[in-house]
Amino acid sequence: MRKLWIISHLIASQIAMTLNWAKAADWPARPITMVVPFGAGSGTDILGRALGPRLSELLDQQIIVENIAGAGGMTGSARVAKALADGYQSVLGNVGTHAQNQTLYKSPLYNAATDFEPVGLVADLPPVLLTRKDFPANSLQEFAAYAKPNQDKLQYGSSGAGSAAQLGCSLLNSVLGLKVTHVPYRGAAPAMQDLIAGRIDYQCALLPAPLTQIEAKQVKALAILIKSRSPVLPNLPTADEQGLKDFDASAWHGIFMTKGTQPEILKKMNAAMIATLDTPAVAERLMQLGAIVVAPERRSSDYLKIFVASEIEKWSSTIKNANMQLD
Repeated sequence: MRKLWIISHLIASQIAMTLNWAKAADWPARPITMVVPFGAGSGTDILGRALGPRLSELLDQQIIVENIAGAGGMTGSARVAKALADGYQSVLGNVGTHAQNQTLYKSPLYNAATDFEPVGLVADLPPVLLTRKDFPANSLQEFAAYAKPNQDKLQYGSSGAGSAAQLGCSLLNSVLGLKVTHVPYRGAAPAMQDLIAGRIDYQCALLPAPLTQIEAKQVKALAILIKSRSPVLPNLPTADEQGLKDFDASAWHGIFMTKGTQPEILKKMNAAMIATLDTPAVAERLMQLGAIVVAPERRSSDYLKIFVASEIEKWSSTIKNANMQLD
C-alpha cells in the first residue's frame, strides 16, 4: 500500500511539474498587471506608464498599470506578494517599498527580501540638494562648512514624513554629522513654496520636479545625491565628486513578481525589461523624466536580490539614527 502511495505521489508531482512547465512555456497568455503602489501622477506612476507600452509590445500582451496606493507603497506591494504565483502580477517597487519601509514601519506588511521574486532593476531617480536662494553656500563643501556650526538654527523640508525626500536628507545629515529640524509637508509643492519663500533652508527633492525652480534661480542646486550626474542637470556635480565618497540616496525602481513564480517566466520578463530599457524612444523618455537607466550589469534578477538586501541594511541604520518610525 505504501509503495502505491509513493508511486501515486511521484506521478502527481511529475504531472504538476509538467503543467507548471507548460504554463511557463505559454506565458504570457493573457494581460499582465503591473501594480504601481503609489497614486496617479507620482514619479513611480509616470515611470511605470513610460515602460508599459514597450513591454506590452515585446511580450505580445497588454501590461495593465494599476495604482494601489497606501501605507508608503506597502498596500499595493503586499497584494503582489500574496497573489497567485502564475506570472500575471508584478509590482514596480522602489527604495521605499522594498528597503526603507522594512525599518520605517513598526509592522511591515511583508518581508521585502524574501516575499518576492526580483525581476530586475530599472532606473534611478536622483534627489538633488536644494537650498533657499540666499543660503550662504554654492557647493556641498560650503554647505557642510556653514551647516555644522549653525545646525541648531536650520530647518529642512520634505514632501512628508518617511518620504524619499526626507530619508535622502536624513542620510546626508547623518554623513555630515548634522542634527537639523525636519519640517514635513503634505506633498512636494508646499515644501518647494516654503523653500522659495525662505521659510526653510534646504530640501532633497527628486528630479525632475524642481527643474523649473532651479532654472528660474528661485532656489540653488548644490549637489546630485547619487553616484552619477543627472542628464537633465549635467553641469551639477554629485556628492561623491564633492568629497562624500560613494554617497548614494537614489530613489531606485525595480520590477518584482510574486514569490514562487516560475524561473522561465522571470527570465522572459527580465529579457523584456532589458529590451525595453534598450529601446531608444523609452531611454529618451526616461531621460526627460530625470531618470537614469541602470547600467547593463545591474539589470539581472540576481543583482536585484543582493541589492535589495544591501539597501535594507543601509537604510536601517539611517532610519534608526534619525529615530524615525511609523505605525
